[in-house]
Formats: sequence, structure tokens, C-alpha cells
Amino acid sequence: MSLIEDLTWRYATKKMNGNTVPQEKLDYILEATRLSPSSSGLQPYEIFVITNPELLEKIKAFGWNQSQITDCSHLLVFAAWDGYSLERIEKVFNRTVAERGLPADTMDDYKKTLWGKYEPLSKEWQANHAARQAYIALGIAMAAAAEQKVDATPMEGFVPEEVDKLLDLEKKGLKSAVLLPLGYRDETNDWLVNMKKVRTPKDTFITEIK
Repeated sequence: MSLIEDLTWRYATKKMNGNTVPQEKLDYILEATRLSPSSSGLQPYEIFVITNPELLEKIKAFGWNQSQITDCSHLLVFAAWDGYSLERIEKVFNRTVAERGLPADTMDDYKKTLWGKYEPLSKEWQANHAARQAYIALGIAMAAAAEQKVDATPMEGFVPEEVDKLLDLEKKGLKSAVLLPLGYRDETNDWLVNMKKVRTPKDTFITEIK
């Protein structure tokens, strides 16, 4: 099945049936997500995979009581860096040159240049930039899930500060950016399941400049 067919199949599932996503499908989705591109290759975010029922109930309370949070198979929490630092940048680039078998100082100039651009900017700008990188991975995760015929519902409707507390993210220098329940649609009780997919028409959505 082509990517277009997969994306036509997927929708923001409103009711999940509680069935478990097989481990091999979950692993595929997570690996596709790990391979996502990011600015300067920093991947300034982490993903938390949550299945603990008690914790899911607590997150649901801060997620507008959306049932997918507890009816899903796995809840992915995309948590972005709360800001950039030279130490964080160096850690990523040092691993890169080591794995590529390059001299340790190969990326020193680029590290300094990048930090020189980020350091003067506010922590809020840095955190928002990191969150935008997480959203790139979110898109890849949803596409991979659709390919595996796993339903996924992106969620911004939650209280990030409360989820951060539940997962103790501040100590890790992270902030929750977006939630992604993975599971299977409840075809009997999901009001959206048979609705036509509607998107902006191509002639309005795309402008060609030649």
C-alpha cells in the first residue's frame, strides 16, 4: 500500500478499543521516529512510552479526559529539551564524530558557530525550537503508524506543566510537547470513523512559483 493510501486511511481516532499493538509494530514505529530528521541533527527531544494504567489515568485527568489516553495500547509523550546548551550540543556532535570514526575536533567550529547563534536567544525561543523538532518526529511517527495500520491521535489538548510533574521531566531538562496515543479504532463507538476525510483543495493549498 502506498503512503498516500496509508495517509488516506488514517484519521484522528476519537475512540480506541483497548487492543494491544504488537511489539514488532511498536518497535517499527519507534525506530522510524528515531530516524526522523532534526535541525543540525541534534534530536533535542526524547520519547516516553507509557502503558502503566494508573499513570495513564493521571495523565488523562490533565488531558481534558480524552478517552484515547487510557484506551490506547501505548501512549507516546514527546518531551523536548527545555533549552540548548554548549554541553548538550557537544554531547550530540561528539557521539556523531565518534561513530563516524572522525577526528575528535572535526566539528569543533560548527559546534561553536551553532552555540553562538542559540546562546543569545531566549530560553523560551530555544524550548519552542526544540519542540518544533519533536513535531517533525511526530509526523514521521503518525505516517509509520498508518503504514502499520495502527491508529494514532496527536494531542495538544493537555496541561504540559502537570504532565511534566507526573513524569519528573524538569529534572531531565525536558518539557512535554505533544502526546500520541497508539492503538486501534473502536469502529462501533467512534463517531468519526466513517466520516469523509476533508482537506484543503490542492489548488488552494499549493502555490507553484516558477
